[in-house]
Amino acid sequence: MDLKCIFSLAILVSQISLSSTQNVNVVIQGATSSGETDDNFDLKKKGLINVIKAFNPLRIKVGGSLQDQVVYGVGGVKNCPNFMKNEDIKVTFGLNALLGRNRSQIEKGLWVGDWKSQNARDFMKYTISKGYKVDSYEFGNQLSRAGMGASVEAKQYGKDIVVLKNLVKELHPYPKTQPKVLGSSGYYDEKWFNSFLKVSGHDVVDGVTHHIYNIGPGDDPNMITKIQDPSYLNQVTETYKGVLNIVNKFKPQSGAWVSESGGALHGGAKDLSPTFADGFWYLDQFGMASTYNRKVFCRQTLIGGNYALLNTTTSIPNPDYYGALLWHWLMGSTVLAVTQESNPNLRVYAHSSFSLLYPGISIIFINLSKDSSFNVTLSNYEHQSCNLRSTDVAKPEFRGSKDREEYHLAALAGNIQGQIVLLNDVPMVPTEIFDISAMEPKLVNASTPISIAAHSIVYVTIRDFQAPACA
Repeated sequence: MDLKCIFSLAILVSQISLSSTQNVNVVIQGATSSGETDDNFDLKKKGLINVIKAFNPLRIKVGGSLQDQVVYGVGGVKNCPNFMKNEDIKVTFGLNALLGRNRSQIEKGLWVGDWKSQNARDFMKYTISKGYKVDSYEFGNQLSRAGMGASVEAKQYGKDIVVLKNLVKELHPYPKTQPKVLGSSGYYDEKWFNSFLKVSGHDVVDGVTHHIYNIGPGDDPNMITKIQDPSYLNQVTETYKGVLNIVNKFKPQSGAWVSESGGALHGGAKDLSPTFADGFWYLDQFGMASTYNRKVFCRQTLIGGNYALLNTTTSIPNPDYYGALLWHWLMGSTVLAVTQESNPNLRVYAHSSFSLLYPGISIIFINLSKDSSFNVTLSNYEHQSCNLRSTDVAKPEFRGSKDREEYHLAALAGNIQGQIVLLNDVPMVPTEIFDISAMEPKLVNASTPISIAAHSIVYVTIRDFQAPACA
């Protein structure tokens, strides 16, 4: 085995609680990239316009539960005064994949027969005639065998997605401007996914998409406990691993996407989804999805339902909006390997920093504990092996900028089921003219420990940290 020099960041954590003090060692392997995300990793009122503009560039997925019931009428609309083309927005469009099929007389929920593509053809030709750019087409919604209602046999789905791919290639003959074809946009079922990808073959499906709703039904009274339980949050790793194995086998060029995720099923949980506590699940999923090489993570929804990023009535951001916006601004596309062996309540993920002008790394700490806080000490060291151990001794010097940037998110008055989030002790509420509040970091001497309060989420950016994998 060849040895190479690994530049790593060791994170030494002291736990502060009423009952005990525990040392935790976290290692970020700065020379080793464990994955890569897409650069866009998830309008009438001024407030709505402003909160969307803050995410520039942005990916929006159009589709969902009703897309397999929609027939597109094209050509009759002269103009859409409230909409205009924006090249900074990437659009993923969900197509009706049930057109032409009939309900099975034998099996409940199963739809049989070939897909009729004419309506999709008409729709695509219309978008081309208007100069609208669609980044990708997703074929159907939750039609796998693990679906919520309607389903299609895997072999039939694989056969029909080939028809869609050929249609896209016919109407978009230039590969560089050709929309991607995505599938299956459903819950992961190993046998079904393997079967449809085997039938469709290589170079047909550009991205393997799946849904994540790992917190359960929105009316579950135990949801607040689940969302703070690291062992429960870890259960979804089996889905991430399963889809990653399939991607490694069939090698779609755009990898795996989480094309829909809202945490809680059936519209979300009204007393949890729009609160600070939901960030424990949401931002942990960002980190976990990135670790398992997901290119895109789409939140259900931007607006609508309890799990929306924005209040459906006022368009005022819910707490998850601010956590997602900081991820968008700070966390780059290169994912760094992290090990943290001692305390499961402290979730840690690290990426390259987003800024090209000031290279470095960004780290997110998620403290699930309501009682314990942590002091985190950073140090650089070099190691001559990929097999880094928590017992390795770190060099005391710190290689990076003199100051680091910290963003501490917490719930107002410690009420994690409240809807006001504090950033560095400042409430995040829109201004009188519906502008997003300034989200400035606090600068802290890089040689001092990072303080992670109980029930808090902290982003840290270290400029000029030498992580070869981020180069």
